[in-house]
Amino acid sequence: MRSSVTPEHISHYRENGFVLVEDLLDQAEIAELSAAVAHGVAEMGDRKIVGGNDWKDGDSFYDNVFVQRLNLWKNEPVVKRYMLGAEIGAMASALAGVDALRVWHDQTLQKKPWANPTSWHLDTPYWSFDSRDALSIWIALDDVTMQNGCMYYLPGSNRLVNFENVGIGPNMGDLFNLYPALKTIEPVAVPMRAGSCAFHNGLTAHAAGPNMTPRWRRAMTCAYMPDGCTFNGKGNILTAEQIARLKIGDRLDDEQQNPLLDGAVSAAAR
Repeated sequence: MRSSVTPEHISHYRENGFVLVEDLLDQAEIAELSAAVAHGVAEMGDRKIVGGNDWKDGDSFYDNVFVQRLNLWKNEPVVKRYMLGAEIGAMASALAGVDALRVWHDQTLQKKPWANPTSWHLDTPYWSFDSRDALSIWIALDDVTMQNGCMYYLPGSNRLVNFENVGIGPNMGDLFNLYPALKTIEPVAVPMRAGSCAFHNGLTAHAAGPNMTPRWRRAMTCAYMPDGCTFNGKGNILTAEQIARLKIGDRLDDEQQNPLLDGAVSAAAR
């Protein structure tokens, strides 16, 4: 498994808000992670999140954008080893320029054959903290092409937006009504081989095409926040019990919910 990024990766990420990193995983690692993800999805049934709120399938458009299952790391040791490991942690920290990262949530995003497109959106405004340095990794478990729903990014859009967002709905361009300056940015498609990955800033506008093939397009992703982020009042993936214990401004540092990535040292301990 790859464990570092190059100066060119870092420069591209900081200029554009995303970067492709090829061949993160070898073939054996792709198979191992894919099997663990498949097992986790099967165990969850129609529940969308492990150990969180009671999201379930039920939105006819959204549920045909992708199959979405969150926090598999809590039940699947193999998923935890990859997504919370020191290898990805070192790469993500270097790209973001932060000393330590915590998990916000992982999720598998799987487009069924003939799945709907994923409309333009931002990530961080959904989450229970505000940070301009949060980021996600998006790992291809299958070869991802322009035909089966590869990712698209708007370069530099993370510098032009704030923490307002639109949902993922049937109108591809709703985000541009909120941020008109994004309309003139040329999108970049990022197809990739299975085992490769992309990192993107949580405020970088991104989308994905429909799956125009009779085969699944599977990805495993994880969102990371800099250590020290604080609760902003949004529930997102948190349970009612977790929200009741928090007040705005509290640090999100529960090691059962938001553990540090392997090898990271909390700012409180430095």
